[in-house]
Amino acid sequence: MSGARLPIPSHFKPETVGQVWRVPYLDRSSEAQKWAQQYHLSPASRDRTRVGLLLIDVQNTFCIPGFELFVGGRSGNAAVEDNQRLCEFIYRHLNVITEIIPTMDTHTAMQIFHPMFWVNDRGEHPPEWSVLELVDIERGTWRISPEVVPYLPPDLDAAAYARHYVGQLTQAGKYPLTIWPYHAMLGGIGHALVSAVEEACFFHSVARCYPTRYELKGDRTLTENYSVLRPEVLDRPDGKPIAPRNTALLDRLLAFDVLIVAGQAKSHCVAWTLADLCEEIQQRNPDLARNVYLLEDCTSAVVVPDVVDFTDLANEAFDRFEKAGMHRVRSIDSMETWDGIDAVLG
Repeated sequence: MSGARLPIPSHFKPETVGQVWRVPYLDRSSEAQKWAQQYHLSPASRDRTRVGLLLIDVQNTFCIPGFELFVGGRSGNAAVEDNQRLCEFIYRHLNVITEIIPTMDTHTAMQIFHPMFWVNDRGEHPPEWSVLELVDIERGTWRISPEVVPYLPPDLDAAAYARHYVGQLTQAGKYPLTIWPYHAMLGGIGHALVSAVEEACFFHSVARCYPTRYELKGDRTLTENYSVLRPEVLDRPDGKPIAPRNTALLDRLLAFDVLIVAGQAKSHCVAWTLADLCEEIQQRNPDLARNVYLLEDCTSAVVVPDVVDFTDLANEAFDRFEKAGMHRVRSIDSMETWDGIDAVLG
């Protein structure tokens, strides 16, 4: 495998990355086929060294200014800048990326982390960005809305489940239950992949004759799902499962010779996915961590000015992943210069 970089196609316009628009599929398909011929790109199925690119939640809801949970980071425009670099990385490395796997945060209104799920004695819903602690549930400050209960499993004790769920988050050292703005709503514009990133994925799929593999997550009513590999809480108080681990995806990710990870947000869905991946690697074979490369200039932390800043927590998480053997790299550097890449590629 050679990490020599390709030029960026003329259709890519960095200034449009922060906008929503329709990808001209027919034009891009024709261009991609010509690109493959011009640069002698073989079908990715023939790759002797398999390189996976995991794109975590690169969706409008997180990446377009003015959308529900835009990840502005400390710069105020972080996700847009991240995705400009990400698109350029995909185009420059079409010849070595075997498969692109975008995850899609997928929500509906009636979920445990949205306002309408909870209510107080005055019939009010918790405001966006509020945090529900175990003491709030035990005191009855917040309870699952009676109007939501009919849509839950009929054998579920709502009050017991509320205590169990928030308690499990605390016990496992997870983030406390945050009431998020309605976001990544299934069927809505916010759910869609960022147009420029979708275009790059489509271009790769045609040029390398390999399908993009989309992974939906986060659509379970009774649990958060920051990580694409597992929900925050797996079981109900009675031991019945809420949702399973995504073992099929986990096996696929660990089968790559090189796994590259980018996306949003560094402090939440990226960090928790990597934490689950790291845990599995430690159980299977710690040496597999050396196959994982984190595009640190293509991911940013959640920052809400004067409300919350998760940057330091995100950096601490990446420090742990690096100590476990994963590599922190930059997209603007050629893959051939990445630390340890020769050893991984053999």
